Amino acid sequence: MAKYEAVLHGNLTSIVNDVENAVTSSISATQEEASFTDFGTGKLVIRAYERYSYLGKNRVGLTVSYLATNDRVYVTAITTGGSQAMFFKINTIGEELFLEKIVPVLDKYKRVGY
Repeated sequence: MAKYEAVLHGNLTSIVNDVENAVTSSISATQEEASFTDFGTGKLVIRAYERYSYLGKNRVGLTVSYLATNDRVYVTAITTGGSQAMFFKINTIGEELFLEKIVPVLDKYKRVGY
């Protein structure tokens, strides 16, 4: 499992769309599920993606959660499913590569000192 967490600054819709474009630039990547909740003082967006890992010869998942409040967007991205082993987690390269597709996109919305 690989994980990325950050506090971002910017328009929630732009951030979600930029991540979506980065993920779906992979030929085998698809959005599996989506959720959006507006609770007055903030918005919660969750996206679940999946793609085939050629290195791992299996499918890996990526879930990205965004919580937007005031001028900040809290984001957590977690990958899963990148191992073929039954009892031990080995060969997680596919998970890490999937996460690396979106890290540069998210990093451009980070501000130093927050």
